[in-house]
Amino acid sequence: MLPATNHTLEKLELLLKSAGYRVRYEKGNFKTGSCLLLNSRMVIVNRFSNLESKILAIVELLRDLEVDYKLFDEKQVAFMQEIKQTKLQL
Repeated sequence: MLPATNHTLEKLELLLKSAGYRVRYEKGNFKTGSCLLLNSRMVIVNRFSNLESKILAIVELLRDLEVDYKLFDEKQVAFMQEIKQTKLQL
């Protein structure tokens, strides 16, 4: 599993940005901690969630998104594969 650190959150944000998504932190009453607006390619994360919840919410979104790996560099591809494989281990 990924460590719950600010660095991990930044790496996840960078993955989304590289894939063409914008990440915003807003207040909201959505239960999952995040909301995906597909038409505008925007991810909204509940800013009142704790760090671990933010990371888990973004990881769940990344697992479900179909992204073009050509947009990522080698480290990002490896990180994305690690994220995808953690689903198999659960």
